[in-house]
Amino acid sequence: MTSQSVAGWKGSDDPRALVLEAKGTLSLRPCPVDETLGPNDVRIANHTVGICGSDVHYYTHGAIGQFVVNEPMILGHEASGVVVECGKDVRNLAVGDRVCMEPGIPNAASKAAQLGLYNLDPEVRFWATPPVHGVLRSHVVHPAAYTFKLPDQVSFAAGAIVEPLAVGVYAVAKARAIAGNVAVVLGAGPIGMVTVLAAKAAGCSKIYVTDIDDSKLDVAAQLGPVEPINILNDSLKDAVMRGTEGWGADVVYECSGVASAAAGAIDVLRPGGTIVFVGIPLEPIPYDISKAQIKEARIEHVFRYAHIFPNCVNMLASGAIDVSPLITKTFSFEQSVEAFELASNAPTGQIKMQISFEAR
Repeated sequence: MTSQSVAGWKGSDDPRALVLEAKGTLSLRPCPVDETLGPNDVRIANHTVGICGSDVHYYTHGAIGQFVVNEPMILGHEASGVVVECGKDVRNLAVGDRVCMEPGIPNAASKAAQLGLYNLDPEVRFWATPPVHGVLRSHVVHPAAYTFKLPDQVSFAAGAIVEPLAVGVYAVAKARAIAGNVAVVLGAGPIGMVTVLAAKAAGCSKIYVTDIDDSKLDVAAQLGPVEPINILNDSLKDAVMRGTEGWGADVVYECSGVASAAAGAIDVLRPGGTIVFVGIPLEPIPYDISKAQIKEARIEHVFRYAHIFPNCVNMLASGAIDVSPLITKTFSFEQSVEAFELASNAPTGQIKMQISFEAR
């Protein structure tokens, strides 16, 4: 099968995939899967795939909680590409369409899906989550219902960030954010950054962003009405209380997944404010119920996202959100192992690294 040329992209004929063989061992080798196109599926020539923290964690630790890599698995779940084949019943897409893909496929008959909570479906098959293969390979077959056309003004690189962007937009929706809110974003990693962009798009008037990496905080400071706080040098609570006349932030988005940061979220929250837990901690966090009760804090939790991909694509197309400052390094597919080795060392200043099948 030959991919149709679109915007200079003809697809890749590389037969290999980036396979996590076991904890700490990656290889570029012949793709171990051969997918059949169903009537409601599309086949996509992958163009750009982002490197997510979960991919890196599977590489370095071999597991995330209950999800354990027991056999070789292809990595990658943040992707964009071009439709090169359509199933006979597909009506919303055509060969040649530039697309991004929502990586979780639920069971449509499940109770969670019927309630509209398909992201919480225990049966969901999510790319690069054991035992489901990811997309760091030349082509993938995916349901058309979870594949979204990219407008001409949205690049492949931006399309591959729709997946993490969806987490931030979903978090802001869960917060019921309104224009003029003062927010705190704990953590300036990729998810923290997209949450900043989503909060800004929702009309946030001030966003305090924390991290220990000044280079990431410098990027955050360019994204909007942001005050960066390096918590190694400055007190977040002092800064927030000084900036809000002692009242506190309307919303705190915990995006770091760090227990000590999460434990302090209530301290900077205003009475009646909202905390949204976005980052997934690797250990239980201390939670002071009495502090939360005294403030009648509303607590929300985010697990991935639901019903949000089209919104993210529309915001990118309109210019309401610009993700280009977050893309800090791009590798060729040939450099995939090198890319993961670099990412595993948490390099200073790197926010979103991507792998492009077009790059040479």
